[in-house]
Amino acid sequence: MTIDLGRVRAGTEPAGDLTIGFRETGTPSGTPVVLLHGLGSKAATWDLFAAELAEDSGWAIALDARGHGASSWPGEYSLDLMVGDLLAFLDRRGFDRVDLVGHSMGGGVAQLFAGSHPRRVRRLVIEEAAPPARTPPAEPASEPPAEAPGPVDFDWRLVRPVYRGLRTPDPDWWALLASIAAPTLLVAGGPASHLSRERIQETAAAIPDARMVEIEVGHHVHREAPAAFAEAVLDFLR
Repeated sequence: MTIDLGRVRAGTEPAGDLTIGFRETGTPSGTPVVLLHGLGSKAATWDLFAAELAEDSGWAIALDARGHGASSWPGEYSLDLMVGDLLAFLDRRGFDRVDLVGHSMGGGVAQLFAGSHPRRVRRLVIEEAAPPARTPPAEPASEPPAEAPGPVDFDWRLVRPVYRGLRTPDPDWWALLASIAAPTLLVAGGPASHLSRERIQETAAAIPDARMVEIEVGHHVHREAPAAFAEAVLDFLR
């Protein structure tokens, strides 16, 4: 099912056992650019960038991750399951190869997908995301609360498993970076971000063909500096 909202076509697509919500912008031609949001966000966070991409003759499809937006809220969550959801969506739409852009949690999913399915990704953009530290912190990170502290518009049940996936040292994740075949751009948010520049640099060094750009606005680069983000990413995708 698809609903035309002016320049954005919003819809849902069966993908495996789930329904995946999406927002599509631009004229379907060439390689689609698939956009993956961060934890607690949704596909609409990419609307401004998708519009810039469409102006540049591109084609963007932003997805709602499971437990977010118009996608199913199944109660079962992990980064690996989100990788499977992405694969099911691409297969359902008949996309053999895409450009993939991911922010934060979505950037983790994008890394894992590109390493597990290297031929499916033409170019990869990772905004403010890196594998967990290689060794556990001196003091274990506190668990998020079991219940949301206030109203949220996503399934709070996903927070603990996703946080664990992003924080628990995983040598397999680091090893998987070497399998990424796509040219890769890593976008760092600078000192205002909670994610260290050194970790992003380390991630870039582990990917065979990667470079990093820093836009010093914090963790949400595409939202806080949309023009600078679009300039860097569109130039890379071209």
